[in-house]
This record gives sequence, structure tokens and C-alpha cells, in this order.
Amino acid sequence: MNFPLYIAKRYIFSKSKNNAINIINIIASMGIIVGTMALFVVLSVFSGLKVFSLSFTNEIDPDLKMISTLGKSFLITPDQQHQIKNVEGVASYTKIIEERVLFLFKDKQQVTYLKGVDSLYPVVNDIKKKLFNGQWLKPDSYQVVVGYGIAQDFSMGILDFENPMQAFAPKPGKGAFENPDEAFNKTDILPVGIYSISEDLDSKYVFADLGLAQELLLYKPNQISGIEFKLKENADENLVKSKLETIFKNKMTFKNRAQLNESLYKMLNTENIVVYLIFTLVIIVALFNLVGALIMMILEKKGNLKTLFNLGTNISHLRKIFLLQGTLLSILGGIIGLALGIILVVLQQKYQMIMLTPTLAYPVVFTLENVLIVLGTIISLGFVASLIASSRVSKKLLE
Repeated sequence: MNFPLYIAKRYIFSKSKNNAINIINIIASMGIIVGTMALFVVLSVFSGLKVFSLSFTNEIDPDLKMISTLGKSFLITPDQQHQIKNVEGVASYTKIIEERVLFLFKDKQQVTYLKGVDSLYPVVNDIKKKLFNGQWLKPDSYQVVVGYGIAQDFSMGILDFENPMQAFAPKPGKGAFENPDEAFNKTDILPVGIYSISEDLDSKYVFADLGLAQELLLYKPNQISGIEFKLKENADENLVKSKLETIFKNKMTFKNRAQLNESLYKMLNTENIVVYLIFTLVIIVALFNLVGALIMMILEKKGNLKTLFNLGTNISHLRKIFLLQGTLLSILGGIIGLALGIILVVLQQKYQMIMLTPTLAYPVVFTLENVLIVLGTIISLGFVASLIASSRVSKKLLE
């Protein structure tokens, strides 16, 4: 039998003759339970906020995006398109053109991105779900879909045949133009839909047919600026990238969702780490109660410890009793706190008890990763606190 473990378990579940020590033990246990519960709930909330924030960009960002390493655009051959279809892991793909152009409507103007897309774009990116008004554009047409922010800035509606929107793109070439009108390629376009995703994205893109974008920018029929891919479920992203690099002879750059929104991911991860450190500090403060409780226990059991020492028990074994007692208290309190935290998170997910708006519940996500982080944190800190307290057991104390 493990002698220190046996004694430690007896000390945990037995009441002290000194009522003050019992109260300190209860306070220490409650501090661990509440601290663990709070840490898990907060991490679950931030996981929910992360998923909620990324849901906006996921509607418009593909699983994988390919752009040219050598310039703004590249030529794609029918053979390359055929090879892409045969790449294992690619569910579908869409050819795109992205370029900043000038848009005019009545007496207002704005420079933003024209995004030319082919007929498969709604398959790769579920953009149709984000249509606020109107319909998606038809292929081989001069129709466009604008963001809600652009529509507000221009004070425009849809299907306004009397006041068409105009797009201006600078003509490629060198040297100065005698007539400024000759410096731009111009076309009239008709807004037929308005999308709404987020404040930033609603002012970023004007969607148009791929052919219209090629005509405005004077691109060739097989000239594009990128390809967006939708991958099959459980597809190996690295393997897909490797095969695509072979097709395009390593002249392309590939970015997944995280890389396309690198600044957003960094911001969310930084916030998560900061909150974790703050609540870990709260747990550290709560564990001072555990150190105090263990030291009080050591002083109370001083007579028993002296007897064990005289019977031949090593100082290291006596210290181990309180090290194990504190660690077991941390584990037990951590499990109880974690169980309470899980109950709160599940109740919020199911019954939406706390609301952000009348129609939007506070987002929370239950993940095994958060469970392991919380358990690892509370056990590690509890072990350190117990180690500090158990170091008070010495020959000098027992003499």
C-alpha cells in the first residue's frame, strides 16, 4: 500500500477538531471549484465568439485559394482544368478575377474590388444565403451583386434601369494619354442583388460575371487572377496543394481560410490567450487558500507527524502526504468545477439562457480541448501550491 497516499486520503475526508481549519478547507475547495468553472465557461464563450466571428468570412472565403506568384493574373489551359477535376480531394472549383476599379452611381463614386466569378462560384462559396435583397447574377450578363455597405453609400436600390451603375478600369500600357477618357475602359452594369455578411465585407466586393470582368480589364478569355477550391470532407489539404503545385509547376501561392484571414485569427487567438492568463491568475490567487489550508493542517497534525517520524518515516514521505493531499483536492475540485461549467455551457447551447440581442444567443462552444486545458491548468497549479505548502514539513518543525 502507498502509505503517503493512504494518509492523504484520510486527511481529505476527515474533519478537523479545529473548526477554523474546516472553514479554511471549505473556502479553499470552493475557490478551486469556482475558479475552474469560471475558466472553462470563459474559454467556451471565447470559442463560441471565435466560431461566430469566423462564420462571416467563411461565407465568402473558400477552403483553399490559388493565386499567381509571378503577377496579378495567369493563363489557364483546358488541359490544366481537366487535371484539376481529377485531383483527389477537390469537390469543386471556381475561376475568379479580383481587381480594384472605380464605380460611379449618379453623383457618387467609390473605389473597391470588382470580383468576377463564374457559374460555379455559389457552389464553392455559399454566397446566395447571404443575399439581403434581389437575386444572384446570371451568367454572361452585365448584372452585378453589391454589398449592403456599398448600396447604402450610393443610396441605390436594385434593377434601376434608368440610372445604371458604371465601372471604370485603367487601360494597361505605358505613356500618357492626351484624352483622359481614353485612359479608362468603361462599362454600364446593373445591380440585381444586395448581399449582407459583415460591415467590412459589405463594402469590399462587387460581384460580376467572369466574362464582364475580363471585358472590362481587357483580359483574354482564359486569363484569370485566381482559383478558389471547395475540398471534400476529410480531404488532405497538403496533398491537394502538392498535386495542384505539380499541375501549375510551382508558380502559384496557396492560402487556406486561416491564411486568408491571418490578422483576424491572430486577434482572436491573442484575446483567447489574454483571457486565459487573466483567469489563470484568478485561480492562482484562489490556490493561496489551498496553501494556507495545508499549512494549517501541517501545524495541527504536528504531533502525529512527529510520531511517524520517530517510528522511522522519512521527511520526504511526510511531505508527500500533504503534496498528495493538496493535489487530490485540486483534482477533485477541478472535476466538480469542470462538471458545473459543462452543465452551464450545455444549458446555454440548448436553452439560450443569456442573449446578446433579442434574436441572438450568447455563443458558446463545448470542446474537448478546453476541457484538457482547464484540467491541465488546475492540476499543475494545484501541484505547485501543494509542493510549496508541503515544504514546510522539516526536521526543525518536528523537533
